[in-house]
Amino acid sequence: MIFDRSTKLFVILGGFFVCNALIAEFLGVKIFALEDTLGLKPFDWQLFGQTGSLSFTAGVLLWPVVFVMTDIINEYFGRRGVRLLSYMAVGLIVYAFVFAYVAIQLAPASWWVGIQAERGVPDMQAAFSVIFGQGMWIIAGSVIAFLIGQLVDVTIFHRIRRVTGERFVWARATGSTLVSQLIDSFVVLYIAFVLGPQKWPMDLACRN
Repeated sequence: MIFDRSTKLFVILGGFFVCNALIAEFLGVKIFALEDTLGLKPFDWQLFGQTGSLSFTAGVLLWPVVFVMTDIINEYFGRRGVRLLSYMAVGLIVYAFVFAYVAIQLAPASWWVGIQAERGVPDMQAAFSVIFGQGMWIIAGSVIAFLIGQLVDVTIFHRIRRVTGERFVWARATGSTLVSQLIDSFVVLYIAFVLGPQKWPMDLACRN
């Protein structure tokens, strides 16, 4: 056998980890309304003087999977394993966005530009550019948020493990994921939309 069982496990977990992180980056351009998706009335929550509804980036569908994979890899391969895959994922995300940018610059075939006009997309080149060219601020925000979230997840996971020992795997997995997800979401929104050229006011960022 070329790989032993431990190496195979690491490769499989790492593949799912990187794949989910990469897909989440491209899906993250869509903002969806949770209440409308579930057919509920807007919650109109209030926090720290701010009000809003529950709107999220579509990336939230995949980021929990990434952080759960982080906890599994952390459990079996430790911090070094998580850091290796985190840095690899960031490198591949940047690599993917570079080629997305290159693809945007390619001159579109004239027949392709209007091919989806009957479906409400009069300019496929513009649509492709908007979807795949999310902008440097969003890319930077998501990559920085991902790294911070991963480091926070690993740290909290090991601190809970130090207290509970080998028991309560669910506690360290759930606790570290919840905190890292919250920080990840805030950092990416703040960098991409508050500090970025869109200059969202903090109340709008808080609503999302």
